[in-house]
Amino acid sequence: MRIVKNEQLQFGGVDISQIIFDLQSRDEIPKILLGLQHIYCDASLKEQVFAELETIIPKEVDTGTGRPGMDLWKILVLGSVKVNCSWDYDKLHDIANNHQTLRLMLGHGAWETPPSWYALQTLKDNLRLFTPQVLDRISQIVVNAGHRVVGQPEGGTLKGRCDSFVVETDVHYPTDINLLFDAIRKILVLITVICGRAGIPGWRQSQYQTRKIKKLFRHAQRLKRSSSKDPDKQAVRAQLIKDAHAAYCDLVETFVGKVRQTIILLRDGQVASEEELTELDTYLTHADRQIEQIRRRVIQGESIPHDEKVFSIFEEHTEWISKGKAGVPQELGLRVCILEDQYGFILTHQVMQGQTDEDVAVPMVKAAQARFSTLVSCSFDKGFYRPVVRDELDTVLETVILPKKGRLSAADRERQSADDFVAGRKQHSAVESGINALENHGLGRCADHGLDGFQRYVALAVVARNLQILGHVLQQKALTQRQSQEKARKTRARNRLNAPQ
Repeated sequence: MRIVKNEQLQFGGVDISQIIFDLQSRDEIPKILLGLQHIYCDASLKEQVFAELETIIPKEVDTGTGRPGMDLWKILVLGSVKVNCSWDYDKLHDIANNHQTLRLMLGHGAWETPPSWYALQTLKDNLRLFTPQVLDRISQIVVNAGHRVVGQPEGGTLKGRCDSFVVETDVHYPTDINLLFDAIRKILVLITVICGRAGIPGWRQSQYQTRKIKKLFRHAQRLKRSSSKDPDKQAVRAQLIKDAHAAYCDLVETFVGKVRQTIILLRDGQVASEEELTELDTYLTHADRQIEQIRRRVIQGESIPHDEKVFSIFEEHTEWISKGKAGVPQELGLRVCILEDQYGFILTHQVMQGQTDEDVAVPMVKAAQARFSTLVSCSFDKGFYRPVVRDELDTVLETVILPKKGRLSAADRERQSADDFVAGRKQHSAVESGINALENHGLGRCADHGLDGFQRYVALAVVARNLQILGHVLQQKALTQRQSQEKARKTRARNRLNAPQ
């Protein structure tokens, strides 16, 4: 049984509209909760968000029967806070059970005790129900609400700023030999579990075998090229490196062959599920590829083409990205492009798998205009430039601020010296502030696994960021109103003192 929000107040509970926040707080939690409170207390916004939340319920689930699942409103609140605060599930578990204001936003009363507390696995299972598409639609609702709060006139024009950055995946630095060790380690763990359950002998010493492989891995890892100028010493060290890598690959290859023989027994006896065997096959493929590449690179002296390399066997979507930043030779993850408006709200975003900035400039603008038709201008940096890109953007935007790469013609100089172009260029750097805020509020590194998890995590971070901006605007308005009231109170008191008796 699933509901969006239980409207029945608990003993000791407070209606969400009556929750009071510290307006002086600079922490992100009160800002996000203020944004959520605004959504909940506006009947129209609440209806729209609740309608989107209902779509994450699987179609085969009967919402009226069965054990009660977590309210969908709670999933949105906990997911937004988790990502925006860059918490892991253990931290979220503790905060959800002990943070008083957050529990009031979740609908709990101050007197509640277990079993109203949340289990760790419950949080993990429910936050994975979101899809990027649902989160994108919720983000659009939040941005529309934010535009009304900041006083954006109906039909008023929006000016965008577009840029990309790298969201790192949760992986270690990849080398040929440590990726091979990752693969064989997982293979031995999986085959041992399956064979132990099925009663197939031969894998009792898997832990010892893993240590044996690791010893050769560490030996190959520690060997470095000789720094001597003597060619004989260089040749001796080079041969030692080749021998160490060959011994490591030979041992791993022995176990890979043994595992393949065991898989034949497992298939014949039908004692392992197809999912388990598919997972084993995946890691075996990784191991075969790494063995081949080690032999080609170290022993045969070949250079491995970039497109043949894999940078993580667990997060296969990980890319090696070199953006030329000072002190950052490379980043391991995926590019994410965002387009924000002049108020700091993120209108749209895109995970760039195998794409560069030039590839996404036009799709980003068209996606933003599909949601917000009043977007009339957008600024980019030189990385997005391509003549055909600029020409296509000219057809969909009134003003395109896209500097040209390389030498400027007379027409280009005239174009880039126009007042609206210069003003847009001056404002463009503000997008870096938004990117830095995203990196500090969840998108420094993605903790979720798989490409689907990556896309969901990024979409949830965008929703949380828009809620935070909405909450910040509401907080500043409330502070200004409070200061005005305090000033008026002091003025009245002073007038009473100065009044003739």
